[in-house]
This record gives sequence, C-alpha cells and structure tokens, in this order.
Amino acid sequence: MQHYGAAPVESDEILAQRIQTGDTSALAPLVERHHSRLIGYLYRLCGDRHLAEDLTQDAFVRVIRAIHTYHYPRPFKAWLYAIATNLHRDYAKRAETRYTTIDTDTAEEILEAPDIRPEHRIEQLAESNQVIDALMTLSAEHRTVIVLRYYELFALKDIAEALDIPLGTVKSRLNNGLRHLRQHLEKDFFHDTP
Repeated sequence: MQHYGAAPVESDEILAQRIQTGDTSALAPLVERHHSRLIGYLYRLCGDRHLAEDLTQDAFVRVIRAIHTYHYPRPFKAWLYAIATNLHRDYAKRAETRYTTIDTDTAEEILEAPDIRPEHRIEQLAESNQVIDALMTLSAEHRTVIVLRYYELFALKDIAEALDIPLGTVKSRLNNGLRHLRQHLEKDFFHDTP
C-alpha cells in the first residue's frame, strides 16, 4: 500500500551519506532519531544526567566533524554509539569521576508521570536507583556491553562493531557482567530483607 504525500523515511546510513555531501538538512532527522536514546545510554554508563546530556551534545558535534570517516554500509547507529562510548571513556579517564545514583531530574520525571500510580512511582524510582547503583559496580567494559544489549537492544554483532572488539569478547563480557550484576542485586535484595 502506497501512502501519497508522505516522503519515504530515509535510513540513517542514507542521511549520513547526504551529510557527507554537504547536505546539512540531513542532520536534524538523525539527531531527532537518536538524541534521547543516546542520553539514556550515556546516563546508564555514567550515572549523571547532566553529564550524559553534555556527552550527547559532544557526540553529535563529533559526528559533524568526523562524518568523512563514516563508511557506508556500516550501520550509522553503531558508529554513533562508538563515538559516544569513546567520549564517555575519555571523560572517565580524564576526570576519574565518582559515579552517583539516579539524579534529581530523572527522579522528578518518574514521580510526576501522570500515567503511573503513586505507589508504582516509588517502586520504579527505587528500582532505578538499585539498577543504576548495580551497573556502576561493573567495569566500564562490562557496563557498556550490558547497556548496549539490554537497554539499546543492539544485536551482539552490532555491539562488536560499535566497540571494535571480537564477537567472542562481547559474549564473554556480557556473561561475566550479567553474573556480577545478578550477584550484586541478589546481595542487595537479601541484605535488605528482614
């Protein structure tokens, strides 16, 4: 069935190629598609909403500056997330940051959500804090793989491409990270139980 009047949706890869040829109007759709997800990804890596927003902005600036290095048919999303991951890694190395739990803005979003019952809002906030705290106990390598797989829904091969590591390393980090995460969450659960 053909829709008249609606322009076909261009893939990320086609939009990236348009930017490479100097068509800056192709940048806006890419930013719209990936901005909020990239903030969420970086937030789960660093635990700081404002830092995640800054790193997301830096990632898109880097995309513009480095667009000539993008090579079709590499998935654009994997290339973008590689840039964001490297920015986070560089920031963490420079600043030797200490990670925090869920921030005030995110807590307010959960508490003010109109479609969630008040008691579920509190549960969701507690779970968010607990999961973010548990993620922060992982090494950056394990945390990155878990967030890409379970929050960003990347296929294993796309994680390997985004991080420029072998598929076997992705699987190993995923298994080890999940085991550590499970142990941490079980320890917290049983520790808190009377």
